[in-house]
Order: sequence, then C-alpha cells, then structure tokens
Amino acid sequence: MADPKGFLSTDREVAKTRPVDERVKDWNEVYVPGSLLPIISKQASRCMDCGIPFCHNGCPLGNLIPEWNDYAYREDWREASERLHATNNFPEFTGRLCPAPCESACVLGINQPAVTIKNVEVTIIDKAWDSGDVTPQPPERLSGKTVAVIGSGPAGLAAAQQLTRAGHTVAVYERADRIGGLLRYGIPEFKMEKRHINRRIEQMRAEGTKFRTETEIGRDIDAAKLRKRYDAVVIAASATTSRDLPVPGRELNGIHFAMEYLPLANKVQEGDLTTSPITAEGKHVVVIGGGDTGADCVGTAHRQGAASVTQLEIMPKPGDERNPNQPWPTFPMLYKVTSAHEEGGERIYSVSTTHFEGDEDGNVQWLHLIEVEFKDGKLEQKPGTERKIPAQLVTLAMGFTGTDQQNGLVEQFGLELDERGNVARDADFATNVPGVFVAGDAGRGQSLIVWAIAEGRSAARGVDRYLAGASELPAPIRPTDRALMV
Repeated sequence: MADPKGFLSTDREVAKTRPVDERVKDWNEVYVPGSLLPIISKQASRCMDCGIPFCHNGCPLGNLIPEWNDYAYREDWREASERLHATNNFPEFTGRLCPAPCESACVLGINQPAVTIKNVEVTIIDKAWDSGDVTPQPPERLSGKTVAVIGSGPAGLAAAQQLTRAGHTVAVYERADRIGGLLRYGIPEFKMEKRHINRRIEQMRAEGTKFRTETEIGRDIDAAKLRKRYDAVVIAASATTSRDLPVPGRELNGIHFAMEYLPLANKVQEGDLTTSPITAEGKHVVVIGGGDTGADCVGTAHRQGAASVTQLEIMPKPGDERNPNQPWPTFPMLYKVTSAHEEGGERIYSVSTTHFEGDEDGNVQWLHLIEVEFKDGKLEQKPGTERKIPAQLVTLAMGFTGTDQQNGLVEQFGLELDERGNVARDADFATNVPGVFVAGDAGRGQSLIVWAIAEGRSAARGVDRYLAGASELPAPIRPTDRALMV
C-alpha cells in the first residue's frame, strides 16, 4: 500500500493547463509540461488499496491501478511502467484521451474526490519514455503464420502488437496516408500531440509489425483476395459512418461532418496543408453534438480564429452531482467542462435543429432551432421557442451509426451484421467467415479508446488460439461485456 493516510491528508490536485490566451495561439497540448511530476507521488498516495478495487471493474483493461499507484508513490517508475504495460499497450493514449471510468469507480470517490488515476497513468508512461524504459519486445521465435489487420486505430494497433509479440507475422492496412486511424486524424493535436503515436509505431516496427498505408480493403484490395493471402484477418475498421441530420437546408455549403472538418485541421499540423479548406476563421461556428467529438470541433474552431462558437445538444444539461439513477460505481453523466469549453463559446442544451437558411450563393448563414423536452419518455418540441442563430460553418458531431458498408469490405468478405449494423462475432471475436475476426468499434459500435484497446487485446487471443490451437495472450473482455453503467 502507498501512504495509509494519504487519502486523509492530501487533497485531489489535477494537471495544470496553460493560460487560455496562450494555448489558443498554438496547437500544442493544453497542459503545462512537467507540472504533474512534482505532485503525482502525493496524488498516488491517495489510493486506499481497498480490499476490492472497483477501479478494476470500471476499466475494461483491468488495469492494476493500486499496484502502479504504490510504485508511483515510491517513485519506482520502472516497476510502475511494467505494471502499467502488463494490461495496456498504449497508456500514453488512454492517459490523455480516456474519460477515466476507473475514477468513477474509485472507492474513495464514494464520499471524496476520486484518485487522479488518469494523471498518475500518464505521468508513469511519460517518465518511462523519457527514461528509455519503453523498448521493442520482438518475439523469441516466429510461428510461420501471417495476419492482416484492417485499420490502425487503437483496436487495430493493440491487436497487431499482441499478435506480433506472439510470433505471428502481422501487416496493418490503413486507408489513410498515415498510421493511427482516428487517433491520427480525429483527435486534435492540442489533446494529444502526434509524436506519441509516431514513437509507438517505431516501437512496433522494431518488433516486426509491417504497415501498409493508403490501402483500403474493399476498394484497393478485394477483401476475399486478402483473406486468401493471410492465415487470419482482424477487422478493426472502426464505426466510421457519421450520423447525419436530414433537415431542410442540409445541402448548403458550409455544413460538414466532424470527421470531414477535424482531419483537415490535423493535416495542417502534419505539414500537408498550409491552411485547411474548411476553416472557422472569422466565421460564426455552430457545433451540433455535445460529446467529445463536438468539444474537439469547439477547440479547433477557437484555434482557427472563429468569430463565435456555439455548441448545441438535444439532451438536457447534466448535473454537477451524480444522479440517484447513476449510483457509484457506475459511470455517471455529469456536466463536463473540457479544455475547449474553457476557451470560450456558448453551450445550449435541450434544443433541436429544424432547418438551415442560406444566402443567394448557397452558403449556410443561419441555423433555426427550437427548444425540446422529454414528456412520457418522448422528445417533444416546445411551441413558441423557435429562434435562429448565425451559422457560417456547421459541424455535425452526433456520433456514428456503424462500420462503412460502402467500400465493399462487408460484402466481399460475406460478413454477417448484428441488429445494430455492426459486424457480428462470437465469443472468440470471430465472424461468420472462418479466420476473420473483428475488434473495436466495427464490432462493438461507437465506444471509448480504452474499450478499443481491450477489444484489440481480446481479439488477438482469439486469433492466436485459431492459429496455434491455444493461447497465453490475455483477454480482458468478452464481446458481450458493456461499460459499468445503469
């Protein structure tokens, strides 16, 4: 155990962010570099080492949180890193991007602010990289079996690394020009600088994983032919079909899916573009959707110099405290102020878009909305609450509806889908096609990065068993497992 009295003597303290007027002028991560290290051992000491660590249940990876909290408290960073990597291939990703369901399940959080698990995690892994403790782990021998992984997001990368380390020859296929999937082009630089992805990719290359970019399975390579070339295939193509908003005026110029808008901003940071073809500069921006992707659009618009930013959410504003219907240790729906929201803009809840209005050139100029409320479990409009707000750039960030079925991958493989449009799979993450497995959002539906990594690790075990007859790889979750929610 760390400090037995740590949770009594130390208050919760989180990472410090840079001043708003400074950080909106660049695309670097919003946190003050190095600000966690002086405080993190004390924060780790707040871990109670409770008899039943519910944080394990809150985290689908089953992270050994009390163990690496203890090592962090003692500043034994090498051992902390070893315990962290025992369950998580990419803690630098989750430590920056995960909403930390483990903290919602923290026992201390019953009546006090929870342990800063996420901050401890990211400090351990950053220290490990700085100290040279993160090294390639190539397999001792090769199995002679080959695996193709389709998609290079967190699920695909996790599956690929596990299978490579198990001795299989793995090639990752990515339709974009760089590896990383949504980590690369869906997450803005100010949330996670892409150098973190780049050095993981180099580690994986050194272990033996091969990468094939600008290759879309279904279009560039027939899926059935790919299956014949490899002993097994893992589909980790994510749930990339964006939810649309079919209202009058949707066809106007200036209305874009979030995943049309965000990747272009990231390409500017990669040096591919001087300026984004879709920019918020000088425009009144409206973001439809109140989730993390919407917040990413808000922060991006700030940095591009938007005249104003308004974020719309059809659901009511969440409370600051747990709802009685969302008791500990479930993940509560709370009002969340992200770094992007700290930077300005307006958030409007309980509203629905009725239509868009444009100018004579077909460019969007106004968004018409109406207030809504729930009555008898149904969403109803409130008469007399109609109004319009200026909107010269609109981003649709309302989530995703399933895996891409337009590129031919599903049809060419002959995959069966479940009732939600996801690729169906069995207990081993295997599809109806022998030797073809599915991991991540393509099989689960839109979810969190921590679930994607857990899916990749678990699917890798299923593939390893299929190829070798048995497997010692860990499988932290089953396909049917769901987040700890009510």
